[in-house]
Amino acid sequence: MSDDDNFAAAYREHYWAVSRYVARRLDGRTHEVEEVVAEVFTVAWRRRSDLPDTPLPWLYGVARNCLANAVRGQGRRRRLVDRLGNDDTAHRRHIAAGPEAETPGGWVHEALARLSPADQEVLRLTAWEELGVDEVAVALGCGTRAASMRLHRARRRLRAEIDRLGPTTAATLKENGHG
Repeated sequence: MSDDDNFAAAYREHYWAVSRYVARRLDGRTHEVEEVVAEVFTVAWRRRSDLPDTPLPWLYGVARNCLANAVRGQGRRRRLVDRLGNDDTAHRRHIAAGPEAETPGGWVHEALARLSPADQEVLRLTAWEELGVDEVAVALGCGTRAASMRLHRARRRLRAEIDRLGPTTAATLKENGHG
């Protein structure tokens, strides 16, 4: 198969997996998701001769870099808006969510959010993207032993955060009739 054929096959086979990967990290901000996914496949097209036989972990690595660029761009835009004094609160568009807006399993997301971005990413790659350690290593651009150690440490830190949140969570579950 030619490089073009390999790219086309990777695009067809992995477009939706890459889209879900990006959407999870951008909390579903649709217009940004589409932009980042387009950038991922633009990079993949330019580097189609570098596509490995198993392209999905490699595409996740490209997506990580594209997401980092998008986040940096967001920060620049936010600083510009702040300098211009044109933020939502200045125009009374700030909306506070009520207690009924709490998402199921929110405490898990809270525990995850307390971890470093690197820990969050390695856990998401294994849980959300269902990658094995070898594939995580490709996505993170490191060796298999390093990926395994990162995953082990991230799981340990997540467990500590869950334990820290535990008493509140247990009480909440009992109040809601789940305990």
